[in-house]
Amino acid sequence: MKYQKIKNVEKPLSKIIFGGAIPVMIQGEDADELLDEVYAQGITTFDTAENYGLSEASLGHWLKNRGNREKVVIISKGCHPYDGRDRVTPEDLKHDIEQSFERLGTDYIDIYQFHNPSFCPKPNDGTGLYEAMLEAKAQGKIRFIGLTNHRLAVAQEAIDSGLYDTIQFPFCYLATDKDIAIVENCKKNNLGFIAMKGLSG
Repeated sequence: MKYQKIKNVEKPLSKIIFGGAIPVMIQGEDADELLDEVYAQGITTFDTAENYGLSEASLGHWLKNRGNREKVVIISKGCHPYDGRDRVTPEDLKHDIEQSFERLGTDYIDIYQFHNPSFCPKPNDGTGLYEAMLEAKAQGKIRFIGLTNHRLAVAQEAIDSGLYDTIQFPFCYLATDKDIAIVENCKKNNLGFIAMKGLSG
């Protein structure tokens, strides 16, 4: 397995990241066995989210039983407009982070990301979302701030803003020149690029 150091993140990320949004959720010993095998193959970075069903709880159970929290990188995300939430609030974000903490059983999350917002959260934009993320970082709950998106314009705005440590964006063999430009712009601006939907799923 190859590993990549990105921006200020202390621990290198494994080049292959385990995606926690799996369609068939498993838990207990089955999840532990799967994650044991993943870890044995050198994958030390795990991507999950507050609204990925059993994903966080299963990862938290494995971490608690294996005692290897400091050896892995946890990436989670929240503030997704699901369950009828057309507009998310700072309180929603704080709630999502607390829910992630409870399920993961950890006292910090390495990278916490805004989950596919329709705009790029920024300080003083009137939503209070970025300020809430900074508050969580100041409290030591999260170490680094990221953003996931499926919109080229939002992803590029996040890159240009200088406010983010990572950008997660769809990238696969069907990538267009505009998609490739997102990767190049991340590199130019010293941001970590995390590819999602690598099999165009």
